Amino acid sequence: MPKSKRNKQVTLSKTKKKGRDHKEAIVNAIKQAAESYNSIYVFSYENMRNLKFKEFREKLKSSSRFFLGSNKVMQVSLGRSAADEIRPGLHKVSKLLRGDAGLFCTNLQKEEVERLFNEYEEYDFARTGSSATEKVELKEGPLEQFSHEMEPYLRKQGMPVRLNKGVVELISDFVVCEEGKPLSPEASRILRLLGIKLATFRLRLIYRWSDGDFEFYIEGPDDSDVESA
Repeated sequence: MPKSKRNKQVTLSKTKKKGRDHKEAIVNAIKQAAESYNSIYVFSYENMRNLKFKEFREKLKSSSRFFLGSNKVMQVSLGRSAADEIRPGLHKVSKLLRGDAGLFCTNLQKEEVERLFNEYEEYDFARTGSSATEKVELKEGPLEQFSHEMEPYLRKQGMPVRLNKGVVELISDFVVCEEGKPLSPEASRILRLLGIKLATFRLRLIYRWSDGDFEFYIEGPDDSDVESA
């Protein structure tokens, strides 16, 4: 029987795409911040955790403002060349917005910013596909941290286990992950069950601009291009 043309599936989860108005709002917000705050920093991030970042941002919202998102939009906001920059030297900041990077606009003193960023570090469970920072190996024998109900689930994750008098037992040594290799979905689940956090959410300062005063925190292959721009 042919399908009825009236029988069409409608996706209720569809959301409206962020268009030109959204981009213009971000551009205007960054321009306003660049004119309002004394200093602008470029920072990079590793193992981003949105909830943790939100907490850090809330802590500093009275004196500062963070911007994350499209590097291209942030570059346009600051100006890509000396001809279209909104304040002297900001096109140099623009050139450093590459990869996992963001902007930090603030009235805090330089020493306070450096202290906050250097001290900030949050540990969390590593996600599937991320590189393991160390080798995790379980030795043959009882796994008393797991109840007997967990045995089928652990076996499903590839662990060589059995029940021995009601106790979950590894029948041979088992490598959960190898240092430097991507985590499989099974490995990330096992690490979470074991309570082992291999991901560290960090923010690293790259560059500081403050009324014509510039400073690099991390040297890169294109630093000379930025300085001569």
